[in-house]
Amino acid sequence: MRRVFHLITENFGRHGLSYTDEICGVRLERAPRQFLRLNLLPARSALIREMSAVEATPFIRTIEWDMMDKSKFFPLSMLSSFSVRCCLYPLTVIKTRLQVQRQNHMYNGMIDACRKIHKVEGVSGLYRGFWISSIQIISGVFYVSTYEGVRHLLTDTFAGHVDSKVKALIAGGAASLVGQTIVVPFDVLSQHLMVLGIGNTKHGRISVDKFGMNPLGITFEPDKTRAQISADIVRLIYQRDGYRGFYRGYVASLCAYVPNSALWWGLYTVYQDELLKLLPGWFSHLCIQAIAGTLGGFTTTIVTNPLDIVRARLQVQRLDSMLSAFRILWIEEGLHMFTKGLSARLVQSACFSFSIILGYETIKRMSINEEYKRHIRW
Repeated sequence: MRRVFHLITENFGRHGLSYTDEICGVRLERAPRQFLRLNLLPARSALIREMSAVEATPFIRTIEWDMMDKSKFFPLSMLSSFSVRCCLYPLTVIKTRLQVQRQNHMYNGMIDACRKIHKVEGVSGLYRGFWISSIQIISGVFYVSTYEGVRHLLTDTFAGHVDSKVKALIAGGAASLVGQTIVVPFDVLSQHLMVLGIGNTKHGRISVDKFGMNPLGITFEPDKTRAQISADIVRLIYQRDGYRGFYRGYVASLCAYVPNSALWWGLYTVYQDELLKLLPGWFSHLCIQAIAGTLGGFTTTIVTNPLDIVRARLQVQRLDSMLSAFRILWIEEGLHMFTKGLSARLVQSACFSFSIILGYETIKRMSINEEYKRHIRW
């Protein structure tokens, strides 16, 4: 807008007109109506030329692995991941509790679950298992490294002949495979903490929510701390199943998250390309990427929701196999199994996808090597 006003004032100035008007903080000359239309034409033409130049300017759509300074990228990536997790972790707790309940025995939906958890357990109830789950940030470094590394490898191996969407799909699946191998034991532990429903009494003692689940049969003594309860969960899982117990639901996790990750990155690239075609060239590229990530998250969540419910139930309810989990889920829920916990998961997915892409692509821009900086667009 300021550019338009500047061009208008330049043209008015040539005719010796006086400054009498001010719009958006930029003073304009008042001109007779017959001059106004005449003088706007060169301003409009100049603006169109300038916008066309912006659209025609080539820029880097995807910042590749070898374009970045890793000493900047990794610390900033971990900080961004932790910040997003801090803000959005309550949605993970709510989603997990909705998924593992039988029908609507405990909660009637996302808002009802949030209200009941907050009422019985306080704000801390919405962050149950947060610190254990935060260790997953380390797996995030391996996830991102694998994703970018596989994309770079595919580019080098096939001399750039692989479509960017296919590269994103393959790299996203590979990244999830590595990430889940690291994260599943912590996921099992944090999910047990999420569903227990532990709160504090006025005297600082542990109280147990009547809506909570206790599949391991943990005994709650008045003087027990949360750290001791976490240690009890680890001990009981090991006693019952050995090391395999910490990888309970691992195959289900791979079945849920590998396609999820592959689809998300693939759809993110598809949506980004389509939005770049639809929106004008001056539109923020970073904003386009954030919107594309959100749309990709929505689509992927709807497709993979039943697999995520099966994964959660295998890990928490200690079922024997994915097949038995599907069978029990079908008996209990019927067709509702496809939408169980979907509202919470859609909200979580939209928020996570938008925040993660916004942070991830911003950090890539901040970490890019000096010689590429003039070729990126915000």
